[in-house]
Amino acid sequence: MLLGGLQKLTLIDYPGKIAATVFTVGCNFRCPFCHNPELVLARYRTKHKLLSEKDFFAFIDKRKKKLDGICITGGEPTIQQDILEFIRKIKDRKFLVKLDTNGNCPDILKKAFDMELVDFVAMDIKNYVEHYSKACGVDVDTEQIKRSIKLIRSSKIDYEFRTTAVPGIHTHSDFERIGAWLKGSKKFVIQKYHDEGKILDEKLRIRQKNKTINLEKIKQKILPYFDHIEIH
Repeated sequence: MLLGGLQKLTLIDYPGKIAATVFTVGCNFRCPFCHNPELVLARYRTKHKLLSEKDFFAFIDKRKKKLDGICITGGEPTIQQDILEFIRKIKDRKFLVKLDTNGNCPDILKKAFDMELVDFVAMDIKNYVEHYSKACGVDVDTEQIKRSIKLIRSSKIDYEFRTTAVPGIHTHSDFERIGAWLKGSKKFVIQKYHDEGKILDEKLRIRQKNKTINLEKIKQKILPYFDHIEIH
């Protein structure tokens, strides 16, 4: 496993649970608004000290009575060749596991579900189907995305779909299309875009000039499509 870092305590990443978050290195998308470029691009990895599995497991072994679960995020965790074995080691230690994914590797998701390795899954929905690749910065096989959505919705695992609302990438009408696409899903999270000083594509800032997105307006428009909607 390529591990880029560890957040030792989070009260928000895993809904209702006290958790730690581990970050995997590498991603098969190039979303221009990504604020973790050091976890995506190879040229950043050479400057980023990796976390060893030994140190990670030593940490969580000391937190068995203090943490409910472990969040695995990235980058994109499902592109790691040994991700299932990594999760198994966490589950063997009796932690709950929340997996964040872009949904581009449905076969890995299915194996994780079949092996009962995941307790909560959060899938990023980058945009509606026709504009998916534009939001991801690479050509995306949206059939794979659809497979992941179907797997998640048909599983017994707790889940949420979420979209970061990025001025210059998304419009209000995009979210209406996303809502119609995901109609009937249990939970949808609209995430506010934060420019934290580093993004994958600096040119996005030019595209964002004078553009805004009203998250509350989006929420009211798409309320009928979901059981529950949150703004984060």
